[in-house]
Amino acid sequence: MSSPMLDEAVLAEIAGNTGDRHRPLMFVNAAIHTLAPVIGDFPAADLLVGTNEIVAVGTGLHTAAEDDGAIVIDCTGLTIVPAVVDGVAVAGLRVRPADRVGALTPGNPATFALVAGPTSGRSVLEVIIWRPEQAAAIVVDGEIALANGRRVTPAPIEPEPGPRSVESPYLGMWIDETGFLHQELTADGRYDETRGGRPHAYQGAFWINGDRIVYRDDLGFWAYGRFTDGVLYHAGYVLRRR
Repeated sequence: MSSPMLDEAVLAEIAGNTGDRHRPLMFVNAAIHTLAPVIGDFPAADLLVGTNEIVAVGTGLHTAAEDDGAIVIDCTGLTIVPAVVDGVAVAGLRVRPADRVGALTPGNPATFALVAGPTSGRSVLEVIIWRPEQAAAIVVDGEIALANGRRVTPAPIEPEPGPRSVESPYLGMWIDETGFLHQELTADGRYDETRGGRPHAYQGAFWINGDRIVYRDDLGFWAYGRFTDGVLYHAGYVLRRR
């Protein structure tokens, strides 16, 4: 069964939502895992996004959509969770859950993902870490960066100071056992993935420390992998260099 998709007409409306009259975005009818103990989770609720931060989250917000001048995105069948945007967090180096993701609370950055639901908060976070392409949409700082399996507005990220030059025995092209995933690691510290024949499906920067590789996608999310006996284990895939 295919995952729910966002309405293409609404995405086109959002694409033209620029300039001084920028309208807020209201995601309605979604299960929401806020990861904020005080607020809790909602089986069906709405989330209002201003320019780049969360304005409100809870039930019944959609009744004020017209008053707010918001663009309404129907999220029926989807779950909203914070997106992992911290490489240290993805590597599992922070202990408290509150340190590992950004809670969906008013005033916090509007960075979250929409995935097919309902599901538990833990399992859905694992989807974002390991299989971001399965998300119906990824929102980074209030901008829909990925929707319906394609990039919409890549989120800018802070460049590394000065040029990068990577020396590693792991540079080159890595291909998984099925041929679905091709990942090229280049000497300028960048990776470029082809997935299912779709070129440049994911691109970004990478860092290698010992046998661990950490990725920061240009969309703003992080992932990681590990090299073991000449094999790269990444996002549930087993890749070998060609």
